[in-house]
Amino acid sequence: MTLAISNPNLFNTVVGEWHRRLSTTRSPKRNHWHTKMIYFRSVARLLATHPGIRLTWRRIVEAAGPQGSRSTFYEVAGAHARHPLIDDLIQDGRLDSIQLALCYRRPDAVTQLIDETKVWSFWPYREGLLATFAAEPMPAEEMEAALARSLSAWAARHPGLAAALNHAPPACAVEDLMIIKGGRVAAIRATNELSDIIRQAT
Repeated sequence: MTLAISNPNLFNTVVGEWHRRLSTTRSPKRNHWHTKMIYFRSVARLLATHPGIRLTWRRIVEAAGPQGSRSTFYEVAGAHARHPLIDDLIQDGRLDSIQLALCYRRPDAVTQLIDETKVWSFWPYREGLLATFAAEPMPAEEMEAALARSLSAWAARHPGLAAALNHAPPACAVEDLMIIKGGRVAAIRATNELSDIIRQAT
């Protein structure tokens, strides 16, 4: 089956809208995104320099330096966080989104933050993919292969982060794969397929 690139789904995903809403310069939530990025960078740096380290909120806050604090950490992660990604998936209400939310339901603030850090870190690779898809229409099979190559490149560049949480892929990549496959793959299967790609790359 060939997915027409005019199909808007890849350009209007739940994860994409979450990222756009928080990161756009015109958004009133821009300052909150800046705070999130402080902790995204902290997590990425810790996992890059100490692969396999057991992260705690204290370590993450300490790695954030003077900009880090317990209060701002729990603004961006945990049960009472503002604008968590998983809430957008749940609120979307569609079956695929709920399935994806269940795959990324985490027991604590730190693991939730790692998932969002993966999305943030992978985002430039995703933007490159979307630009390619927009410029050069291609069959779904080729789009899937391109996604796999981008994910492998990201994992090779960020092996510590990529390997965290049992090689869980960025949620945006899972959502994209489900769309590319035309809704013919469940979230858990898409997650497992992409996790295998990450394992091979790292």
